[in-house]
Amino acid sequence: MATALYRLGKLAYRRWPIVIVAWLALVVALGGAATQANPMVDKFSIPGIPSEQAQILQTELFPGTGDALDEASATVVVAAPEGETLSDPDNAQAVEALVADLATVPQMDEAARAALVPPVEAAAGIEQQMLEAAKQSGQPEEVTRANLAAVSPLSEDGRIGTISWTFGVDSIVDVEEGTRDAVKEHLQSARDAGLTAEANGPAMQGFPEPGVTSELIGVAFALVVLVLTFGSLVAAGLPILTAMVGVGVGVIGVSIATIFTDIGTTTPILATMLGLAVGIDYALFILSRYRAELRHSDREEAIGLAVGRAGSAVVFAGLTVIIALAAFALVNIPFLTSMGMAAAATVLVAVLVSLTLLPAILGALKGKAFAGRVRADHMVTEGEIVNNGTRWARLVGKQPLLIGLAVTALLVALAVPVKDIHLALPSDSTAAVDTTQRRAADLITEGFGAGRQAPFAVVVDAREAAADPQAGQQAFGQVVQWAAGQEGVANAQVAQVNEAGDGAIVLVTPTTAADDPATEDLLHALRDGQGEIEDQSRTTVGVTGLTAIQTDVSERLLEALVPYLAVVVGLAFVLLMMVFRSILVPLTAAAGFLLSVLGTLGATVLVFQEGLFGLVEPAPLMSFLPMLIVGIVFGLAMDYQVFLVTRMREAYVHGETASEAVIDGFRYGARVVSAAAAIMISVFAAFVLQDDALVRSIGFALAFAVLLDAFLVRQVLIPAAMYLLGDKAWWLPRWLDKILPNVDVEGESLARHGQTKGDEVTPSSAEEYVPQHAR
Repeated sequence: MATALYRLGKLAYRRWPIVIVAWLALVVALGGAATQANPMVDKFSIPGIPSEQAQILQTELFPGTGDALDEASATVVVAAPEGETLSDPDNAQAVEALVADLATVPQMDEAARAALVPPVEAAAGIEQQMLEAAKQSGQPEEVTRANLAAVSPLSEDGRIGTISWTFGVDSIVDVEEGTRDAVKEHLQSARDAGLTAEANGPAMQGFPEPGVTSELIGVAFALVVLVLTFGSLVAAGLPILTAMVGVGVGVIGVSIATIFTDIGTTTPILATMLGLAVGIDYALFILSRYRAELRHSDREEAIGLAVGRAGSAVVFAGLTVIIALAAFALVNIPFLTSMGMAAAATVLVAVLVSLTLLPAILGALKGKAFAGRVRADHMVTEGEIVNNGTRWARLVGKQPLLIGLAVTALLVALAVPVKDIHLALPSDSTAAVDTTQRRAADLITEGFGAGRQAPFAVVVDAREAAADPQAGQQAFGQVVQWAAGQEGVANAQVAQVNEAGDGAIVLVTPTTAADDPATEDLLHALRDGQGEIEDQSRTTVGVTGLTAIQTDVSERLLEALVPYLAVVVGLAFVLLMMVFRSILVPLTAAAGFLLSVLGTLGATVLVFQEGLFGLVEPAPLMSFLPMLIVGIVFGLAMDYQVFLVTRMREAYVHGETASEAVIDGFRYGARVVSAAAAIMISVFAAFVLQDDALVRSIGFALAFAVLLDAFLVRQVLIPAAMYLLGDKAWWLPRWLDKILPNVDVEGESLARHGQTKGDEVTPSSAEEYVPQHAR
């Protein structure tokens, strides 16, 4: 592999105009194709979950029933000023004006306009219907009043009301941004009239919210780190430039993918986050090696050696990230699979850009690659380099057992909160507090109780019992009575009966919110009792609805985490055995990775779920966050492991002692790894400034994970373990050595042409990088 990459690097350097034009042409072509892209939409569904099976049963009984996750429904919540009601003349007039305005919104069909009724009038109509039906059936008035309170669009005090409708489109993805903007304009008109007016619901999830361009903040910090690393403005800008190209290609590719499949709104953000981080880092590794090789070779040879050596490590590191992300497909969760594949494709592009476009740009710049110097470096031409990396390695070597135990204890302590982890999917109730979706959700909770936004739909198939229509109605009543008797149920009532009279939907309203653990307990209690009520009523029962679907998805994700973790850890062990020709080195690497992941999850629980330090409002963690952390941190951890420990192995096989090899690895790898980690932390941490709670939690978790893994695990725990293991660290049975393929990550197959050590020391001017004969 090293030889092939060596030739690729030299070819790209020589043929730089062709390579650069080819990349530009690719960007233009993809950009043209992206003009046909569809809007992105979040569809959190998993084949085979109980709620989906119940939804299939519902479709059988009620043909034409839409998918709860894809229904383009919206709700406007209006509230009168404190001490007033919506029936007061001025407020009633403002509500009527709002209803009239909403009727003019694009994509409203006749059914949607018919649903636009002021809350006071709608509540009165529902009350009259329910009271008349109760008289005919002999239902007690107190039961009717309780049922009315559970479905009324007007709060008990008359101050808060809801106006709900479904747009005349096939799915959420068809709701245009202009439609949402029109609703937003009419909300402002209602506010100007003295009302509080907010909107939420699946169809309104596209509301744009202004925020800080976090990517630029991360990139700016990365540029500072690169300037400090290279001491050159031109060299510092190269990794930024190539990373931007890679991210551009990746994100455009994600847009094109919407033509063929559903893509979630978070997918391009994750691709951008990872693409920037690894794109900058991979270019940094190759450019740093190129700078070192220039001391011994002409430019073309130096880029060949840099791509052959550092490029081999980049390919392996990128491969681990790609495999970990692509492995999301193994858990058979469509939306997570699309996220993983999109991010993996972006990482692949970052690798290709680093191996081809970067050498081509260096070919175009020639001797100007390290121009614009802001500080001078000092070149050491003989003797061993003593830098901060060697000093730190020697410090760890003085008390490796004590230091290793201290770091392990700290990581274990950070991991303790994982036992209390609570997962949920994004919802209006967990949106940022300054969004209209969240304000609408809070108003509904204030006026109608927390459970109004977390109903369960119990589908009752009474086709067996309904041979006698009276028996069918009796069966529905039995199911209602059973559901109402569960702990945590505020109300249960028959919401709909099909035309045949053999199917019904029982609306169950909890006392708690959708993201409350008590609501999950209620769902489990309903399902645990399904068998008994089915026997009693001779029906088939299933529980579905948005809350049930989201709970099922969260639980399936949590169940899939352990198998996925086993897959990636097992993969790490095999890959690292191939690279390091050792059994114990992969074991320590995998153990360190587990500690990093658990410590990161624990810290994320403390900050985002428990609200530590009051930095964010406490809320459950997003369901797929743990799996994202496992997959991404696995890849990044292997990056740092490869770039540090391959240097140790190279020194060891060339005759140095095990302890000297550890120091040698830090001599040539610590500075670049530290710079790379600082860049990744800055890129990820910048996303904490975004408004979206999911993006903020991902940004924090990944930044904290890199901090733990790069600085505590790879640069403290791993060297401590290597010191303690000594020569045993590099032991591999002969029979296994023969079986494993030889992966030449460090490019040892390439001739060095008289090169010496000192890769991390540079001359004081750009021209001194090039030997006299090559100028």
